[in-house]
Amino acid sequence: MTMTSATARDHRGIEAEDLRARVEALAPWFQNFHLGHGIQTAPDHFLGDYPAFKFRGFADALPDDLTGKSVLDIGCNAGFYSIEMKRRGAGRVLGIDSDDRYLDQARLASEAFGFPDIEYRNLSVYDIGSLGEKFDWVIFMGVLYHLRHPLLALDLIREHVAGEMMLFQTMQQGTDAVLQVPSDHPFHVPGTHRPPDYFDNPAYPKMHFIERSFADDWTNWWAPNAACSQAMLRAAGFAIEANPEPEVYVCRVTPVPYEEFGPAAVYPAKGNEGGESA
Repeated sequence: MTMTSATARDHRGIEAEDLRARVEALAPWFQNFHLGHGIQTAPDHFLGDYPAFKFRGFADALPDDLTGKSVLDIGCNAGFYSIEMKRRGAGRVLGIDSDDRYLDQARLASEAFGFPDIEYRNLSVYDIGSLGEKFDWVIFMGVLYHLRHPLLALDLIREHVAGEMMLFQTMQQGTDAVLQVPSDHPFHVPGTHRPPDYFDNPAYPKMHFIERSFADDWTNWWAPNAACSQAMLRAAGFAIEANPEPEVYVCRVTPVPYEEFGPAAVYPAKGNEGGESA
């Protein structure tokens, strides 16, 4: 029997008109999904078919087979990357965000694509220690520059939830060139009272602070250059294994630098073994 478009169901069993109504009820969407029956969640997105077009640029840098791997998607928005990891066979997938509407969007998209077992939870990146578990893959895409405390977030991820790999992206501004800087910085150029010239080099690691708004978004607080993104990742204990796009990094967990200098060198300070702070 041929069904009309008004009663047609997609292969997941959701009636097209019901799906369309649920998508509209959760508008606006930042992530555009093609859900079938001509239904898109953000067809007029100012960036185009986002984030699908961006993902195509670095998808080959990720394993095709994630069977049995656990994934934590931090700042999951409507769940695009959670769903993509599930498509590659990932086992446990948890997406977290601090916006309930995004989480409801993610649940609908996951249902529509046949992945109702993806878990979504309202949780801040600053509270991820409460999860009490580590994940094989952490997705940290498009979040860092929205945070008032970005290096703290990277430290918390490395300390509490990153078990093996991290997929990372941040907005960058400035040159993509990376200056090789000395391991120790003198106060002055030897024999002078001048600071070293490399601090003024555009390729020196720099984090641009945005006091008000960027692209009409008051949550865009920071814009590192490429050298700063890479330096922050290394400082937090992530080795960059691939940089398939200018703003995208595939990282592996490594020992955290500076830990040898004691608990005050990196966050979080661990205190005494007896549980009392120093």
